[in-house]
Amino acid sequence: MPILFLLLVVGCVALVMLDIITGTTYIPLDAIWSVLCGDMEDATLTTIIVKMRLPKVIVAILAGAALSASGLQMQTLFRNPLAGPYVLGVNSGASLGVALFTLATPLLGISALPWLVSVGVTGMAWIGSALILLLIISLSRRIRNINTILIIGMMLSSAISAVVGILQYMGSEESLKAFVVWTMGSVSTVTMEQLWVLAPVVVVGLVLAMVVIKPLNMLLLGEGYARTMGLNVRRSRAIIFLSTTLLAGSVTAFCGPIGFIGLAMPHVARITFRSADHRILMPAAMLWGAFSLLVCTYVCDVVARSGVMLPVNTITSLLGIPVIIYVVLRNSNR
Repeated sequence: MPILFLLLVVGCVALVMLDIITGTTYIPLDAIWSVLCGDMEDATLTTIIVKMRLPKVIVAILAGAALSASGLQMQTLFRNPLAGPYVLGVNSGASLGVALFTLATPLLGISALPWLVSVGVTGMAWIGSALILLLIISLSRRIRNINTILIIGMMLSSAISAVVGILQYMGSEESLKAFVVWTMGSVSTVTMEQLWVLAPVVVVGLVLAMVVIKPLNMLLLGEGYARTMGLNVRRSRAIIFLSTTLLAGSVTAFCGPIGFIGLAMPHVARITFRSADHRILMPAAMLWGAFSLLVCTYVCDVVARSGVMLPVNTITSLLGIPVIIYVVLRNSNR
């Protein structure tokens, strides 16, 4: 088992180097080393590495780990192998915030307000995710049945999707294009300044995910068993919801909705490490998430050298769908 962890770490490091080297412009290793040591005199190469490629790989690592950790928490909490980080409507809340900013504000004629421009797509996505979180937490205090909360989250997502659909129908061609581009997801649009905001929030979310490892192990056998073991289920549930929203909501706000990483990678961790213990699964899922998103980023960079720009969501879907089909077939056989 330690060998598997070591192989994943080595694989992530190798992919980081490949992602920095590869792109529309090939950069040799010695040039990268010179830039990192501060000895590079070429301002163009320094800008490409420090301002573009380095933030991209850091975002890929953070986003992959965040989505996988939140997915693992949701699958354990709901005891549902097909539960993902967006099952509570976090993704839909972020989509509504972005839709209101890109589609509704031009219709209302207030898109030029200075404070609104400063908030932007990222801020509105974050606000939308946070509002859904507050609603879910308030409901969880009154509703004890976790499956009821799951159904409410799904209904909220459907209702929000309907509102977003209306805004898309009424939006202008330019605003509709901006919204569609956001929905495709990207790790390369996050600037170094935005990374200084994204990274601390994701780290807090990951720390919370590590804090609830013991409660997650208890919840594997159901909330009734966890209560008999002395677990404060409501408090643990609130911490899990908060962690999920900080992780999935922040990644969605900055990178757009990235599908299947949070749904598939926890299963890959279970299959490869053959364990149900979250002390093993949580770090394993984080590493698999980072590794898989780095692979997707590398594939996009390789394709970009031919002049074709692929959205990262297309690669994550192709990577994650076979895993989900395998999990469904295995469960049906059981």
